[in-house]
Amino acid sequence: MWISNVMLAFLGTCFGLMVAGGVFTVLFVVGMIPRFAGKTDTARYEVLYEEFIIGGSVAGCILSVFEFPYRFGEWMQKLPTSVYDVVVLIVLIAIGIFSGIFVGCLALALAEMIDSIPIFARRMGFRHGVGVAVISTALGKLCGSMLYFCMHFYE
Repeated sequence: MWISNVMLAFLGTCFGLMVAGGVFTVLFVVGMIPRFAGKTDTARYEVLYEEFIIGGSVAGCILSVFEFPYRFGEWMQKLPTSVYDVVVLIVLIAIGIFSGIFVGCLALALAEMIDSIPIFARRMGFRHGVGVAVISTALGKLCGSMLYFCMHFYE
């Protein structure tokens, strides 16, 4: 029994690291962080920005996966109802604004990255099969999503 738990923990850690590495690679390859640092004249803090992104992602993963005995919002529930509603509304607005900014900037960075794909394909001599590669990737994502939702892996 303990061997299966150890293997599950090992495989989960390995797969999580691979996915996280892919996500961070996309963020850094599209040049979102260096571009923002250059536009805001804060290039000297670029490493700090990257550390904050990684730290925030790790903290978000830990908080969403593990259950903690202390609930982080209990102190707010002791406030009067009207004050609690205002605080929750402000927090939700802030989260929505920052999430929207991040998704919008990532979409713009990816759009700029897409412009470079044909140039890269020409220089690499990758003339035939680009459509097959894109279709294969899309079908793989479709199969993975269907397995996830049809087999109820989310439960």
